[in-house]
Amino acid sequence: MKNKELSVLVFICIINSLGFGIIVPLLYSYGKRFGINHETIGLLTAAFSIAQFFATPVLGSMSDKFGRKPLLAISLFGTCLSFLMFAFAQSVIMLFAARILDGLTGGNVSVAQAMISDTSTSKDRAKKFGILSSAFGFGFVIGPAVGGLLSKLGPQVPFYFAAFIALVGALCSTFFLKETRVKEKKTGLSAAKRFSFLSLITTLKMPVIGTAIFIGFLLTMAQFTMIIGFQTFSVDNLKLSNTNIGLLYTGFAATGIIMQLCVPFFTRVISSKAMILLLSTAACFVAMFYTGFTGVVITFSIGMIIYGLFNGIRNPMLNAIIADNNTSNRQGEVMGVNQSYASIGQTLGPITAGLVTMFSIHCVFFLSAFYILIAFLLTFRLTAKSKS
Repeated sequence: MKNKELSVLVFICIINSLGFGIIVPLLYSYGKRFGINHETIGLLTAAFSIAQFFATPVLGSMSDKFGRKPLLAISLFGTCLSFLMFAFAQSVIMLFAARILDGLTGGNVSVAQAMISDTSTSKDRAKKFGILSSAFGFGFVIGPAVGGLLSKLGPQVPFYFAAFIALVGALCSTFFLKETRVKEKKTGLSAAKRFSFLSLITTLKMPVIGTAIFIGFLLTMAQFTMIIGFQTFSVDNLKLSNTNIGLLYTGFAATGIIMQLCVPFFTRVISSKAMILLLSTAACFVAMFYTGFTGVVITFSIGMIIYGLFNGIRNPMLNAIIADNNTSNRQGEVMGVNQSYASIGQTLGPITAGLVTMFSIHCVFFLSAFYILIAFLLTFRLTAKSKS
């Protein structure tokens, strides 16, 4: 991919993640106007993830057949419409409909990953996935601050703005982004085979790809388990203000972005992507296990920053490994399956975290460390399979 094309894709990913970063922290406070409470906010979040679980592999497979560019634009237009539905909502049913629509058209991440896979080699693939991950991360870091400022102008204003920037992303995809899916001779883009939901199972049976996807599922579940612990521990135990919590979370997210931009350095020093993943997962386990024993702000912050640093390497390495071992006519489908399992991890993580908080808030961090430990052990298998 030419630098110009990569720059356009990065810009689209930044404004896309910025929209999500703006609205996600406001879902609960905005939804309370329509009767959303502590129990139903979980259902509202799960509605998006479940819809995305089924939709992303379908959208990814369609991008294999019809091209990446139209599917990316459709996904962003769907996101724009869902944000507008939130702004105009008059009932809780409309809120659920908006989140389901966003999940059903939420193939922008997997399609963007497929575009990177299309136009990169094994040598520079991890570097480009690192740039793409940092683009998504940047939007999530600054989005909550932008949403907080806009909410002072009115409760619907952040959703209007998020819809506007999603529309900008869709228009950029339509008019400035070039198609990356190379047409097959005679058969054209339709050379991709018809999608079946059995792919959600059969893909996991693929030696390297299946292991990488399951590791990603575990590490995503660990991260979203940690987020519940982070929120409750910082409020109930550390007694931090909203401002300090925001600063601490921003620092945690920023460390991941910094590490993602350092991916080229790591791939030059260590040639095996699986080995880089193994070492970073080990560091994440140690940091999370250590965090479970912390009780003051300084030690808690140290654990979170170390975890944030090495967790930032996860997606670039896993996505590069998956793409390296995939075929060109299934990049979108397999990346969609990968995103499907990530969305389930985002749902199961908070649910299991909520269950263990009945014993102790520290148990949340130990549970997250347990998920990371399983992923770490599976990484040995991934390393062996990658070599073979």
